[in-house]
Amino acid sequence: MRAAREALARPMRRRGKELENAIFDATLDQLTSGGYARLTMEGVAAAARTGKAALYRRWASKVELVIDALDSTLPRPHGVPDLGSARAELLQLIEVFADALNSRVGSAMHALMGELSQQQAQVFKDFIVQRVIEPTKDTILDILRRGAERGDARPGAANPMVADVVPAMLMYQVKVGGHEHMAPDFAIRLVDDVMVPLIRNP
Repeated sequence: MRAAREALARPMRRRGKELENAIFDATLDQLTSGGYARLTMEGVAAAARTGKAALYRRWASKVELVIDALDSTLPRPHGVPDLGSARAELLQLIEVFADALNSRVGSAMHALMGELSQQQAQVFKDFIVQRVIEPTKDTILDILRRGAERGDARPGAANPMVADVVPAMLMYQVKVGGHEHMAPDFAIRLVDDVMVPLIRNP
Protein backbone atom coordinates (compact mmCIF):
# COMPACT_ATOMS: atom_id res chain seq x y z
CA MET A 1 0.00 0.00 0.00
CA ARG A 2 2.80 2.40 0.90
CA ALA A 3 4.55 1.73 -2.40
CA ALA A 4 1.32 2.39 -4.29
CA ARG A 5 0.80 5.71 -2.47
CA GLU A 6 4.37 6.75 -3.19
CA ALA A 7 3.95 5.85 -6.86
CA LEU A 8 0.83 8.01 -7.08
CA ALA A 9 2.61 10.91 -5.38
CA ARG A 10 5.54 10.87 -7.79
CA PRO A 11 5.28 13.09 -10.88
CA MET A 12 4.51 11.13 -14.04
CA ARG A 13 7.07 11.31 -16.83
CA ARG A 14 5.04 12.98 -19.55
CA ARG A 15 6.19 15.48 -22.09
CA GLY A 16 4.91 17.66 -24.87
CA LYS A 17 1.23 17.60 -25.75
CA GLU A 18 0.36 14.83 -23.29
CA LEU A 19 1.71 16.83 -20.36
CA GLU A 20 0.16 20.05 -21.62
CA ASN A 21 -3.27 18.42 -21.92
CA ALA A 22 -3.01 17.03 -18.39
CA ILE A 23 -2.14 20.51 -17.09
CA PHE A 24 -5.03 22.12 -18.96
CA ASP A 25 -7.46 19.46 -17.68
CA ALA A 26 -6.30 20.08 -14.12
CA THR A 27 -6.58 23.85 -14.58
CA LEU A 28 -10.16 23.70 -15.81
CA ASP A 29 -11.15 21.19 -13.13
CA GLN A 30 -9.75 23.37 -10.35
CA LEU A 31 -11.21 26.53 -11.83
CA THR A 32 -14.65 24.92 -12.05
CA SER A 33 -14.60 23.39 -8.58
CA GLY A 34 -12.92 26.14 -6.59
CA GLY A 35 -12.98 29.33 -8.63
CA TYR A 36 -10.13 31.51 -9.80
CA ALA A 37 -9.13 32.84 -6.38
CA ARG A 38 -8.45 29.34 -5.02
CA LEU A 39 -6.63 28.10 -8.11
CA THR A 40 -2.87 27.85 -7.57
CA MET A 41 0.02 26.73 -9.73
CA GLU A 42 0.94 24.27 -6.98
CA GLY A 43 -2.55 22.79 -6.93
CA VAL A 44 -2.63 22.42 -10.71
CA ALA A 45 0.78 20.74 -10.71
CA ALA A 46 -0.33 18.29 -8.03
CA ALA A 47 -3.58 17.48 -9.84
CA ALA A 48 -1.73 16.99 -13.13
CA ARG A 49 0.86 14.85 -11.30
CA THR A 50 3.79 16.90 -12.50
CA GLY A 51 6.31 19.23 -10.93
CA LYS A 52 5.59 22.89 -10.31
CA ALA A 53 8.67 23.78 -12.34
CA ALA A 54 7.02 22.27 -15.43
CA LEU A 55 4.29 24.90 -15.16
CA TYR A 56 6.57 27.85 -14.54
CA ARG A 57 8.71 26.93 -17.53
CA ARG A 58 5.65 27.50 -19.72
CA TRP A 59 3.54 30.09 -17.88
CA ALA A 60 4.72 33.01 -15.77
CA SER A 61 1.38 33.34 -13.96
CA LYS A 62 -1.91 31.57 -13.47
CA VAL A 63 -3.60 34.20 -15.65
CA GLU A 64 -1.53 33.02 -18.61
CA LEU A 65 -2.18 29.38 -17.70
CA VAL A 66 -5.95 29.87 -17.50
CA ILE A 67 -6.07 31.71 -20.83
CA ASP A 68 -4.12 28.95 -22.57
CA ALA A 69 -6.33 26.28 -20.97
CA LEU A 70 -9.44 28.04 -22.26
CA ASP A 71 -7.85 28.58 -25.66
CA SER A 72 -7.14 24.86 -25.98
CA THR A 73 -10.77 23.95 -25.29
CA LEU A 74 -12.93 26.63 -26.91
CA PRO A 75 -14.11 25.85 -30.46
CA ARG A 76 -12.73 27.81 -33.37
CA PRO A 77 -15.54 29.40 -35.37
CA HIS A 78 -13.85 29.58 -38.76
CA GLY A 79 -14.86 27.33 -41.62
CA VAL A 80 -18.63 26.79 -41.50
CA PRO A 81 -19.35 25.10 -44.86
CA ASP A 82 -22.03 26.15 -47.32
CA LEU A 83 -25.07 24.17 -46.12
CA GLY A 84 -27.54 25.74 -48.53
CA SER A 85 -29.16 28.21 -46.14
CA ALA A 86 -28.08 30.88 -43.69
CA ARG A 87 -30.32 29.29 -41.06
CA ALA A 88 -28.57 25.92 -41.25
CA GLU A 89 -25.13 27.52 -41.16
CA LEU A 90 -25.97 29.77 -38.20
CA LEU A 91 -27.44 26.81 -36.36
CA GLN A 92 -24.31 24.73 -36.86
CA LEU A 93 -22.08 27.55 -35.64
CA ILE A 94 -24.18 28.28 -32.56
CA GLU A 95 -24.61 24.60 -31.65
CA VAL A 96 -20.83 24.16 -31.57
CA PHE A 97 -20.46 27.01 -29.09
CA ALA A 98 -23.54 26.03 -27.08
CA ASP A 99 -22.16 22.50 -26.66
CA ALA A 100 -18.81 23.91 -25.51
CA LEU A 101 -20.40 26.34 -23.07
CA ASN A 102 -22.60 23.56 -21.68
CA SER A 103 -19.41 21.72 -20.73
CA ARG A 104 -16.53 22.27 -18.34
CA VAL A 105 -15.15 25.23 -20.27
CA GLY A 106 -18.45 27.09 -19.81
CA SER A 107 -18.31 26.43 -16.07
CA ALA A 108 -14.71 27.64 -16.00
CA MET A 109 -15.57 30.88 -17.81
CA HIS A 110 -18.50 31.47 -15.47
CA ALA A 111 -16.22 30.94 -12.47
CA LEU A 112 -13.80 33.54 -13.82
CA MET A 113 -16.34 36.29 -14.31
CA GLY A 114 -16.79 38.43 -11.24
CA GLU A 115 -13.66 37.10 -9.52
CA LEU A 116 -10.91 38.84 -11.44
CA SER A 117 -9.25 42.10 -10.53
CA GLN A 118 -9.63 45.00 -12.95
CA GLN A 119 -6.25 44.31 -14.58
CA GLN A 120 -6.88 40.56 -14.83
CA ALA A 121 -10.39 41.17 -16.16
CA GLN A 122 -8.99 43.32 -18.97
CA VAL A 123 -6.57 40.56 -19.99
CA PHE A 124 -9.41 38.04 -20.00
CA LYS A 125 -11.68 40.42 -21.92
CA ASP A 126 -9.01 40.97 -24.58
CA PHE A 127 -8.64 37.20 -24.93
CA ILE A 128 -12.40 36.65 -25.33
CA VAL A 129 -12.69 39.44 -27.90
CA GLN A 130 -9.75 38.19 -29.98
CA ARG A 131 -10.37 34.46 -29.59
CA VAL A 132 -14.17 34.21 -29.57
CA ILE A 133 -16.09 37.38 -30.40
CA GLU A 134 -14.25 38.75 -33.43
CA PRO A 135 -13.77 35.38 -35.21
CA THR A 136 -17.42 34.51 -34.54
CA LYS A 137 -18.58 37.83 -35.97
CA ASP A 138 -16.39 37.35 -39.06
CA THR A 139 -17.87 33.88 -39.61
CA ILE A 140 -21.42 35.18 -39.21
CA LEU A 141 -20.75 37.95 -41.72
CA ASP A 142 -19.52 35.34 -44.21
CA ILE A 143 -22.68 33.29 -43.62
CA LEU A 144 -24.92 36.30 -44.12
CA ARG A 145 -23.12 37.35 -47.30
CA ARG A 146 -23.65 33.87 -48.72
CA GLY A 147 -27.27 34.02 -47.65
CA ALA A 148 -27.77 37.34 -49.40
CA GLU A 149 -26.26 35.90 -52.59
CA ARG A 150 -28.62 32.89 -52.40
CA GLY A 151 -31.59 35.06 -51.51
CA ASP A 152 -32.35 33.56 -48.09
CA ALA A 153 -31.00 36.62 -46.26
CA ARG A 154 -31.99 40.18 -47.01
CA PRO A 155 -29.53 42.55 -48.69
CA GLY A 156 -27.72 44.45 -45.96
CA ALA A 157 -28.15 41.72 -43.33
CA ALA A 158 -24.39 41.20 -43.29
CA ASN A 159 -23.59 44.13 -41.03
CA PRO A 160 -21.64 44.30 -37.75
CA MET A 161 -24.71 45.09 -35.63
CA VAL A 162 -26.46 41.89 -36.70
CA ALA A 163 -23.25 39.89 -36.33
CA ASP A 164 -22.91 41.12 -32.73
CA VAL A 165 -26.11 39.37 -31.65
CA VAL A 166 -24.82 35.78 -31.44
CA PRO A 167 -21.61 36.38 -29.45
CA ALA A 168 -23.48 38.83 -27.21
CA MET A 169 -26.12 36.22 -26.40
CA LEU A 170 -23.51 33.52 -25.80
CA MET A 171 -21.52 35.73 -23.42
CA TYR A 172 -24.73 36.75 -21.64
CA GLN A 173 -25.54 33.10 -20.99
CA VAL A 174 -22.08 32.52 -19.51
CA LYS A 175 -22.08 35.72 -17.47
CA VAL A 176 -25.55 35.43 -15.96
CA GLY A 177 -26.06 31.78 -15.32
CA GLY A 178 -23.20 29.59 -16.39
CA HIS A 179 -23.68 26.44 -18.40
CA GLU A 180 -26.33 24.97 -16.10
CA HIS A 181 -28.85 27.63 -17.17
CA MET A 182 -28.42 27.21 -20.94
CA ALA A 183 -31.52 25.45 -22.25
CA PRO A 184 -31.06 22.42 -24.54
CA ASP A 185 -32.92 24.25 -27.32
CA PHE A 186 -30.93 27.47 -26.89
CA ALA A 187 -29.28 27.29 -30.33
CA ILE A 188 -32.54 26.63 -32.20
CA ARG A 189 -34.37 29.39 -30.34
CA LEU A 190 -31.58 31.89 -30.94
CA VAL A 191 -31.62 31.10 -34.65
CA ASP A 192 -35.38 30.84 -35.22
CA ASP A 193 -36.64 33.46 -32.77
CA VAL A 194 -33.88 36.05 -33.13
CA MET A 195 -31.54 35.63 -36.09
CA VAL A 196 -33.94 34.47 -38.81
CA PRO A 197 -36.39 37.36 -38.21
CA LEU A 198 -33.42 39.76 -38.30
CA ILE A 199 -31.99 38.55 -41.59
CA ARG A 200 -34.88 37.26 -43.68
CA ASN A 201 -36.28 39.11 -46.65
CA PRO A 202 -39.43 41.15 -45.92
